[in-house]
Amino acid sequence: MTAHSPSEISYSAHAARWGLMFITALFVLLPFWITVLGGFKTQGELSANPLGLPKVWQTEAYTDILVSPKTWHMLGNSVLITGFTVALVLILASMLAFTFSHIKFAGRNYLYSYVILGMMFPGATAILPLFIKIRDLGLLDTYAGVILPQVAFGLAMSVLLFRTFFEQLPKDLFEAALVDGCGYGRFFWRIVIPLSQPILATVGVFVLVQSWNNYIFPLIMLNDQSVYPWPLGLMEFRGQYGAEWNRILAYITITILPAVVFFLFAQKYIVAGLTGGAVKG
Repeated sequence: MTAHSPSEISYSAHAARWGLMFITALFVLLPFWITVLGGFKTQGELSANPLGLPKVWQTEAYTDILVSPKTWHMLGNSVLITGFTVALVLILASMLAFTFSHIKFAGRNYLYSYVILGMMFPGATAILPLFIKIRDLGLLDTYAGVILPQVAFGLAMSVLLFRTFFEQLPKDLFEAALVDGCGYGRFFWRIVIPLSQPILATVGVFVLVQSWNNYIFPLIMLNDQSVYPWPLGLMEFRGQYGAEWNRILAYITITILPAVVFFLFAQKYIVAGLTGGAVKG
């Protein structure tokens, strides 16, 4: 058996690493490539040539969506729903996580496990009881009827991320603040929150993307088109006998664009939040 030199082993490891990265990037970028270019093609060209560049760049699908007043109205609804969802999840999850990480009380670990258990339940399995509860509360066809379930399903993962980050903060800081007479509330708002910008950005982006792209909750809870958020606009391009796939792909491209832009701007804080202990433990 021929022994390989260290340089040959290193070269093979680099080649394997680059090959794995290329395959991963291909899986991630290929659907995005098809979606963006599909909006510039006609229906016939999209069927005949889904992967290649358009022969003639058709911009009608994008421009028709962008100049429609209905589109902008749905965009406003999405901004409102997503904004309230992100704000409520950040406030509630950070306060819960701070309680679980710094305040000792009977049953703390059991209560924390109960909150984290929420990650095990996909939203689709709870649609029927959620619909009945929202209907009983009189919140159907309202923004709150979509915001509250989204907040509930966003809390579990957010509490987990916040708690792991808070436990990495120096305990001496907390003890010194208590000695100086600083209470829990003041310590949380004046010291913990200003030090938690990375994890706030990380959780904020995750919740924003989840809320912005949510289709199933608005579809079930909303019947009044005046409160439709952006993702439900996809139904405009489906007819009784077919669908305008080039317009659907253009709409999806515009839908994911704000989340991508927000991620690029907050990327520095997201990486800092994750590498600062957000996913440890």
